[in-house]
Amino acid sequence: MRAARPKPYARRDDRIATWVLGVSLLLIAAFFALTMWHVPYVVERPGPIVDTLGKAGSQQIVEVKGEKSYTDDGHLYFTTVSVLGGPERHISAWEWLQAKVDGDAVIVPEEQVFPKGATDAEVKEANVAAMEGSQQTAVAAGLRSVGQKVGQRNLVASIVDQSPADGKVELKDEIRAVDGKSVNRVIDIVTAISDRSPGDPVKLTVKRGNAERTLTLTTADIGGGRAGIGIGIEPVFDFPVEVRIHAGEVGGPSAGMMFGLATRDRLTPGSLTGGRSVAGTGTIDDSGWVGPIGGIRQKMVGAREGGAEYFLAPKGNCDEVVGHVPKGLTVVEVTDFDTAVRSVERIAKGDAAGLPDCSTAAPKG
Repeated sequence: MRAARPKPYARRDDRIATWVLGVSLLLIAAFFALTMWHVPYVVERPGPIVDTLGKAGSQQIVEVKGEKSYTDDGHLYFTTVSVLGGPERHISAWEWLQAKVDGDAVIVPEEQVFPKGATDAEVKEANVAAMEGSQQTAVAAGLRSVGQKVGQRNLVASIVDQSPADGKVELKDEIRAVDGKSVNRVIDIVTAISDRSPGDPVKLTVKRGNAERTLTLTTADIGGGRAGIGIGIEPVFDFPVEVRIHAGEVGGPSAGMMFGLATRDRLTPGSLTGGRSVAGTGTIDDSGWVGPIGGIRQKMVGAREGGAEYFLAPKGNCDEVVGHVPKGLTVVEVTDFDTAVRSVERIAKGDAAGLPDCSTAAPKG
């Protein structure tokens, strides 16, 4: 009796199975290769939003001590960006590919987010310091906006090596005057020093210990033909009211404007928001100027996903806002703290139409 001949299609099935197995093994190998290959980029995605008028556990996020404070049935959210990657943990090529197809993610070179050579611990420490500094300046802005007098000293916080200030100015010197003219805000000092050509002399009146002295320095070009002496200045405030901010583990200075608004709201009767949900971002300095920040597009997405109706954006970020506003979110351009306050007051009254909205800015790619 003859043995039955194998059917042709059985051999084809074996070849197909072998081909599928081979392709599967190649895909698995490629996947593992992508997860093991790391690249010097970071991925930015929308982070959570935090209501500065709300609580963190049992504590008010913005807490006024020793003074009557008020509640608000609306929301003033500060926004965050979730960052994947860092100096000690480069993202994998697989994570890079995932972010590439995520419409809400942005991939940026690592050096744009983290200082070159910095460790994770150093980055965290710098972000905590920036957050603490922004909180102090925000409280000052909020208090001053309701008529409180806030004392201020402007201290030298850093000195650039081999700069005109090196060896003459000392850390903790309090700068009181430039060329004999009193200065009250950091911007006053910066403007007074830069209002000359590099190589011109400048006189600083400083308080060192209990003595006041005058220092004469020769300015240098600190970039773009701008005159400077190579110092960093930190404002130190004397608050008439104790305001504590409990922001948790969030770092960086970009919540300053929103903390300032919450401080003002806590100290004034009635509802600043009119029950609306307003989110925003922006640094704030001791003169009340609102500065640009990073990750504006991700922050707008996070704000809308968190339920915000309006978003306060620094004017300096407007070119990144145009063409990227999430549906249902109204973006309002702000330049300083007073503008932010007036904008929220108009939003509260249902009169947001006509507020500046970044529409005249040229979009950035």
